[in-house]
Amino acid sequence: MRVATAARAAGALSLTQTGTTQAFDTASLYPRATGYIVERKVDIGSHVKKGDLLFRISAPDLDQQLVQAQSQVLQLQAALIQARAMVDQAEANRHLADVTNRRTSTLAGTGVETRQNADTSQAGVLAQTANVDAARAAVKVAEANIAAQEAQVARLKVLTGFEEIRAPFDGVVTARNNDVGDAVTADTNTGPPLLTLNRDDVLRMAVNVPLYAADGVRDGLSAKVEVAQIPGKVFPGTVSRSSTTLLSAARTLVTQVDIPNPDGALRPGLYITITLEIPRVSPAVTVPNDALIFDQHGTRVAVVEPAGDGSGVVRMRPVTIFRQTRTLLELRDGLSGGERVVVGPAASLRDGDRVTLRPEDRAGA
Repeated sequence: MRVATAARAAGALSLTQTGTTQAFDTASLYPRATGYIVERKVDIGSHVKKGDLLFRISAPDLDQQLVQAQSQVLQLQAALIQARAMVDQAEANRHLADVTNRRTSTLAGTGVETRQNADTSQAGVLAQTANVDAARAAVKVAEANIAAQEAQVARLKVLTGFEEIRAPFDGVVTARNNDVGDAVTADTNTGPPLLTLNRDDVLRMAVNVPLYAADGVRDGLSAKVEVAQIPGKVFPGTVSRSSTTLLSAARTLVTQVDIPNPDGALRPGLYITITLEIPRVSPAVTVPNDALIFDQHGTRVAVVEPAGDGSGVVRMRPVTIFRQTRTLLELRDGLSGGERVVVGPAASLRDGDRVTLRPEDRAGA
C-alpha cells in the first residue's frame, strides 16, 4: 500500500488571475457653457497636465449677461450713495426741527408764542425723526440690492469660467468628438462628450480573491504583473484597496491592484496576468488529491499508524478541506502534519485494518 507524508503548508497562498488593465482615472468632459467652440488645443493622443486648456467656448449671451450685471452693480452703488446722502439730509432736517422746537417751546412758556405753534413744532420733530428712519432703511435696502447683484455677478463669472475647459488631471486624450465651430449646449450629457481623458501613469486591475484567501488580503500587498506581449518582463503592483464584503454569488473579495506606469510601457485595456502571494492567516496541511475518501461518513483520509512489526494500522480521520490545487488538497483541520496517509485507498479499506507499506511520497513534493 502506497503512503505519503502529510506536510504542513505555512507559506503564502499564490493566486494568479488574468484580466484587463484600466486607467486610474477616466473623465468624460461635457460643456458647461452654451455657445460654440472657437479654439481646440488637443487631439487624440495628446498628453496634458492638470489645468491645461483643452477647449475654448465663445458664449456671447453669457458674456453680455455678465456685462449687464456688472453695470447694474454700478447703478446700485450710485443709488446707495444717494440713499446715504438722503440720510444726512434727513438728520440735518431733524436737527433743525429740534432746535426750532426747543426755541418755540421756550417762547410759548413765556407767552410770546402760542401753544398751538409749540405743538406744531414738536410734531415737526417727530416727522423729521421718521424721515431719518426711512432714509436709513433705504440705505439698508440699497446695500442688500448691491449684495444680491454682486452674488449674481459672481455666479456669472463662474459660468463664464466654464468657457474654458481645462484638464482635471495629468493624462492622455483618448477620444475627441468636437471641433472648432461646433455648437455646444451647457449641462447636456446624453450625447458623446467633447473628449475623454485617461490618467495612465498608474493603471489598476480588479482581482476577485477567493474566500479561502480573502482573510490574508491587506493594503500594500505586493503583486507581480506579466504581459504576454512583453515576454520576460515583470511589472510590480500593489494592493491599494479591497471591498469589505464578499460578492454573494461567487464568495470572492474584490481587490484592486495599482500598477505604476511611469514610462507608459503599459496601456489601459491591456490583457495581463497578475499574481498575488497572499499570507496565510493559519497554516494548513497538504495531502495528495487521491488520498481523500468521500463516502457516507463524510470526507476522511486513512492515516497509517505504526504497528511495531513493520506493518501499520489504518485509522480513519475526518478532515475539512481548505482548498484544492491541481495535485494537492489543503486541509483546514483533521491532521497536524507528519502523518502517513494512504494514497489511492481501496474502497474496502476499513478503520483498524493492518497494512503493509510501500515506499512513500511526501505530499508537498
